[in-house]
Amino acid sequence: MRSSLNIEIHKNLRHNIIVNLLDGAFFGLAIGFSSFSAFIPIFVNRMTDSAVLIGLVPALHSVGWQFPQLFTAGWISRLRRFKPAVVILTIQERIPFFGLALVAWFLPALGKQNALILTFLILTWQGLGGGFTANAWTSMVSKIIPPETRGTFFGAQSAAANALLSLGSILAGLLLSRISDRYDFSLLFLISVLFMGVSWVFISLTREPVDHEKIIPERKQPFWKGTRTILKRDSNFRWFLVARLLSQFASMGFAFYIIYAINRFGMNEFTAGIISATLTGAAIIANPLMGWAGDRWGHRRLMLLGILAATLSSLLAWQAPALNWFYLIMVLTGLANVAIWTLSLTLTVEFGTESERPVYIGLSNTLIAPATILAPLLGGWLADAQGYPFMFFCTAIGGILTLAVLYFFFKDPLKLETTRGNTNGET
Repeated sequence: MRSSLNIEIHKNLRHNIIVNLLDGAFFGLAIGFSSFSAFIPIFVNRMTDSAVLIGLVPALHSVGWQFPQLFTAGWISRLRRFKPAVVILTIQERIPFFGLALVAWFLPALGKQNALILTFLILTWQGLGGGFTANAWTSMVSKIIPPETRGTFFGAQSAAANALLSLGSILAGLLLSRISDRYDFSLLFLISVLFMGVSWVFISLTREPVDHEKIIPERKQPFWKGTRTILKRDSNFRWFLVARLLSQFASMGFAFYIIYAINRFGMNEFTAGIISATLTGAAIIANPLMGWAGDRWGHRRLMLLGILAATLSSLLAWQAPALNWFYLIMVLTGLANVAIWTLSLTLTVEFGTESERPVYIGLSNTLIAPATILAPLLGGWLADAQGYPFMFFCTAIGGILTLAVLYFFFKDPLKLETTRGNTNGET
């Protein structure tokens, strides 16, 4: 017999799927005009030619999203309803794009150095805004979407986001090629703010029931007590963390593909938009398919496939003789991103009990944050010191190490739990 909470969740399931897909879609459209892997690096490249600083752009976004999550886990785990926190906190990952628009508009008056400093301060604000939202958002979605369809949902939401991100990238490339350098990025960032607002409206329409059945201890545990217990007890989760750490180095070259193609092959900004759209187009197809396949055959298998694609993309970039190779490279990168982000997110919420989930979410992100920031810095340093091809080769080595951990040591958490349950039942 289903609990009243489960009845309420299934009653609102269709509505919640629709509004959260639309939230993801318009969030993706907004990011299409302000891509952390294409257009913001191009904007930064107008102020500096440092590969380290350019590589820092997506790193700040990623590490900002990851780092705060463990520190909010204790608070989030005690909430009976996550939506109010999500709706308030997510404003801090959306408003900063207006700050970028102001920097772009006043760039001539600010000067390149001051504008660069302000840009990175705003990018830090945006990343941390996402990070303080992330644990509450992941917990909310994991609550309102039943376990048997989570992989499919996360994949479909990512596909919707990438579909409109692809459209936004193409339109952004057209705008950059036709509008004066004086106004182009100001317009792109303002368009991002507009669609971020639309996305916020849809996420605020989520129907999340209050969990009256959740057991919340009267006294809060010491912050690190629960985390130490989980890390000591769950060896499979430790290997998952190792794989996630290594995957950051397996993807450290991704942020440099566009800049390398511009510098090596003279790619123009419109072609940059098309190639960026190829990346998101691949993700549009791969996200729902890999999510659906993972729900049926295990997300670990699909993650192995994605990391293999990451390794191949780095090897191809290392040896690329012509610009056209980057279309295939971006397709493989799209598959890799599904593994590193979407499938990792799906696997994370499969560990532990309902009350432990925010702690698992926090651990799987905050502990990865140092590698997330270090990997692109290392990539930029290698590119400056030895050239982009050598850095792409090192990225492929990271992919091979990640594959080894996933294949030999990490097990699918749901299947492992089922096996343990059967063993206990037999005993």
